[in-house]
Amino acid sequence: MFRSILLASVGFSCVATMPAQAQEASLQPGDIVVTARRQNERLLDVPASISVLAEQQIERTGVRVAADFVQLTPGVTIVAGNLEAADTQINIRGLNGARDAESNVALVVDGVLKTNTSSLNQDQGALQQIEVLKGPQGAYYGRNAAAGAIVITTKKPGDRLEGSIRASAANDQTYSVAALLSGPVTDTLGFVINGDFGRSDGFYRNALFGTAVGKAVYPSNTTDRATMDNYRRWNINGRLLWQPGSDTDVDLKLRYGKVKSGGVLFNAAFQIPALSALNPDFDIDVNKHKFIFTPNIRPRNRQETFESSIRLSTDLGFARLNAYAAYNDIHNSFYGDGTSGTFAFFNNESTCQTSSTALAGFPVQSPFGIGGGAFLPPYSPTTCDGSQFQRRNQKDFSAEIRLVGEADRLKWQLGGYYLHIDRDVCLNLGLDTGVGVVEKCYTTDARNPTEALAWDAFKTDVYAAFGSLDYKASDALSLALALRYDIESRDVTNRVPTAARTRWVGNVLTGFPNGTATTSANYYLNPGLDPAYNPSGVIAPRQATFKQLEPKVSLSYKLSQRATAYANWGVGFKSGGFNNGGSQVVVEQFFNRVFNAGVNINDTYRKERSSSFEAGFKWGAPGGRATFELAGYWTDVRDMQFFEFFVGPFGLLRVVSNIDKVRVKGIEAAASAKLGSYVTLFASGNVIDSKIRKNGARPYTVGNKSPYTADYTLNVGGQVDAPVTSSATATLRVDYRLTGPTWFHTVQTEDVPNVFGLTGNFTNSRRDAYGVVNIRGGVTFSERLSITGFATNLFNKKYPSEVIPAPEFGGDFLSAAPLRRYGLEVGYKF
Repeated sequence: MFRSILLASVGFSCVATMPAQAQEASLQPGDIVVTARRQNERLLDVPASISVLAEQQIERTGVRVAADFVQLTPGVTIVAGNLEAADTQINIRGLNGARDAESNVALVVDGVLKTNTSSLNQDQGALQQIEVLKGPQGAYYGRNAAAGAIVITTKKPGDRLEGSIRASAANDQTYSVAALLSGPVTDTLGFVINGDFGRSDGFYRNALFGTAVGKAVYPSNTTDRATMDNYRRWNINGRLLWQPGSDTDVDLKLRYGKVKSGGVLFNAAFQIPALSALNPDFDIDVNKHKFIFTPNIRPRNRQETFESSIRLSTDLGFARLNAYAAYNDIHNSFYGDGTSGTFAFFNNESTCQTSSTALAGFPVQSPFGIGGGAFLPPYSPTTCDGSQFQRRNQKDFSAEIRLVGEADRLKWQLGGYYLHIDRDVCLNLGLDTGVGVVEKCYTTDARNPTEALAWDAFKTDVYAAFGSLDYKASDALSLALALRYDIESRDVTNRVPTAARTRWVGNVLTGFPNGTATTSANYYLNPGLDPAYNPSGVIAPRQATFKQLEPKVSLSYKLSQRATAYANWGVGFKSGGFNNGGSQVVVEQFFNRVFNAGVNINDTYRKERSSSFEAGFKWGAPGGRATFELAGYWTDVRDMQFFEFFVGPFGLLRVVSNIDKVRVKGIEAAASAKLGSYVTLFASGNVIDSKIRKNGARPYTVGNKSPYTADYTLNVGGQVDAPVTSSATATLRVDYRLTGPTWFHTVQTEDVPNVFGLTGNFTNSRRDAYGVVNIRGGVTFSERLSITGFATNLFNKKYPSEVIPAPEFGGDFLSAAPLRRYGLEVGYKF
């Protein structure tokens, strides 16, 4: 009952498992089948750019999560896990997912669309095939597919009991183990259960913990220095596949996982050229920054995930019915040191004074310092920067029904989709008394009372109708039209207590100086409640509805059985939304009115729309011995969503703004060749030209490049699979990834005024090009036992993972990239 076919992957001689009914008469050894248009098609025939990792390639590269496999894909970059486990931004061809907004890359696992951005970099189980689709995919895959889609297929049960176990050990106390068991329960019911566990001390250490002065000032603190990017995580996945008849499948999946890790892997750096004569580090090149971590609060991130889905596929005679329903409940929270020490909120508080005196001269990141009137760094070893706690919880329910039919030369699909989301988001700036963080959105607990707060409850309802037609006009020419209409209704309710007041944080601009030893600041927890800015004294609920028609038109022409030319055009869409209440007031009052910053932020940010054209060519030699692809693309984006980070006398503010017009043009190519029986070489690359054409949020940035967009990416490598005995095969895989220069903000080379009354310039905030080499090699015995050595970032290349300028602060927040990891992996299949 549980049938499969084996297909060798194009160029890599890999194996992909697909349903038997997917096989077409034209399939040959070396072909690969994908589901790029929600139907099974030969990769060579799909009129779009798709990067595919089949099962053997997944094993050879050791990829587990998105941060692994997108690095093998040209034109795609990722920033993941710098702030917390759920923090992921994927950039495809110049379109980036803005932190705190929705993703613009859809994640589809076994036909079910994931609805929470937190899922993007989670382990999805036993991977069988990964497809990375580039360009707008909303017409086929739905919500948040403006830049592309990641389509994952996991293992289905087979006709016999089988299992596997994989364990690895690496440097920095890094260990992992994963196990799988699958097989039939009855003739019509099969199961898969798999789980994994991983832990690591991480790459970076806290330079305060364990020192004599650290123990003296914070006797209750840990002495474990491995607290910055350490992690403990585990997942368990269960799947039941019931086939009551030859044409009906019922697929039930459950997933539960937990992560407990460090977080806030950031340093700060100034970009103020006028002060460079005092210390060159006031205008440092971020590529030369040396990371030093000294927070007095151990950063902690917690994530708990429950996901469930049931999917039905059955033949109705005139069409096939595919339908699913899914429920997810994902909790994310993190806490750590604050960023407010430089603004002297807590200078008169006793623990701030005590810790500053005791730690005077303690080495921190230059040009920051402790004592003698020096600028305190964010995340400092003193208590003067306060604490931060963020919570982002989401529950959602979604359902989709889809009819798929075929008649003569015409294939068609028709369906509808519904999604409901309940999301709760808060950011709490608290007083640090040296005894830790109270993990609540708002608290009056004397150990860590709330001093500033953004807290909102969001509700979203999404309704969509969609359909597609694929017409084969001749044996060579095919035309396709897909259409989707989305309605996304959103509302938000503010939850900041209106009667609560602060002890230390004030606002001198409206008559509330910071607190003293004898006088409370008595200010509002959120400036949006200040009657000077908001006479109503409340942050009223808000509601908005965002609608968009998303067409996609494709044309393909078979030049031969092994070569296809194609073109497509489509519209991408990502819903608008709401910043935390009071954001617009904060920026206007603290920046624009005080020093004419020229920044325009709204409490409601607009929807993002894109129009993208692509044309390309694909060729594959028989047997998959060689492949070549070439594509060019042109994308115009309106109201691109972009994450902004503000630091000032109000504390810390995270908002999403809109860049009115961005144009992205690029060219992409990929090739592979199998040399002899054992060696495969491959290369792929992407070059992008991007330009901001209009930006109402920061008008002076017109002409700059699209943020988070690398100028180019290049992947080259090789793989050897050679027999060493009749029952043993040696493998070696080497991958080199070159990522081009990257700007992370719309502000790039401009002079920008800041809160210190000086001018910043961010020319030194561009990340330079960098290259990373990964290698895996080992031996497999009797196709069961494998022993593999591996190294990621083999030459220990040091570079910033992300550079977030805060222009009005006069500097950047930089995160540290992964360093070299090497180890040994043992696997066994039965």
